[in-house]
Amino acid sequence: MGENASFWESLIYAHPACTTWKQEAEGSIYHLASIFFVVGFMGGSGFFGLLYVFSLLGLGFLCSSVWAWLDVCAADIFSWNFALFAICFVQFVYVTYQVRSVAFDREFQELYSALFQPLGISLTVYRKIVLCCDAEVITLEKEHCYAMQGKTPIDKLSLLVSGRIRVTVDGEFLHYIFPLQFLDSPEWDSLRPTEEGIFQVTLTAETDCRYVAWRRKKLYLLFAKHRFISRLFSILIGSDIAEKLYALNDRVHVGQGFRYDIRLPNFYHVALPESPPVPPCQPSHRLQRGSPRRKPAGVTNCGA
Repeated sequence: MGENASFWESLIYAHPACTTWKQEAEGSIYHLASIFFVVGFMGGSGFFGLLYVFSLLGLGFLCSSVWAWLDVCAADIFSWNFALFAICFVQFVYVTYQVRSVAFDREFQELYSALFQPLGISLTVYRKIVLCCDAEVITLEKEHCYAMQGKTPIDKLSLLVSGRIRVTVDGEFLHYIFPLQFLDSPEWDSLRPTEEGIFQVTLTAETDCRYVAWRRKKLYLLFAKHRFISRLFSILIGSDIAEKLYALNDRVHVGQGFRYDIRLPNFYHVALPESPPVPPCQPSHRLQRGSPRRKPAGVTNCGA
């Protein structure tokens, strides 16, 4: 204890306290360095936030080095500040290289800005997603089929970038798929990772379309490595399926001016207790099992 006390006493009392202060202020270079430090520590997060911080801190340490060399004439102060400037410079170059390494083509950049950036997905995470689809955007010409009912296997997950896809079952129109919507989210959600299946609907391009496709096995490997990406796609796919179900709901009627509501499957039994028996061409208020894209069993598009 005595040795520790003597150490702290020597550290505190070894040098006399300041009895007089300098009357003149330090030069402008010193104050410029302080301004750079203050502004630099206000930077945000992410790649561009790091570029902001390291650039301003590097300028601050550079100004401090110049101040130590010209005004203070202290080799140790100059050495420390110049070393810190060199570290900031190296970090700035490294972050700049990372930013350039995650640059994407125009379509992928627009996809990131429209879908992933609003969710707070960083460019590094988005880069893993893009690499999983081999950074390729596929073209589907007008009136060509992406999938055919009962024939095409479910072996990928695709996201429409541009164009419009028509979804039909047994030749009857169901709904459209628009940009930033998945082409096969219901089929993807209806299967487990180890299961295989085929499309129960036909998807035809109404215009020239462009889409991004992730192979099923490759995407599941990405999910196994990065749980955050798995949860992200789970949210996106769930939201996409809900939009498709509501698109079907808008077209389906149950007769007598009532519109079928997928959220209230028993409502019409309560609202119409004395209604006559339901003929075969009217709805039986029962959802078919299988793809969430299919209509309620027996429901007809009376308003279509």
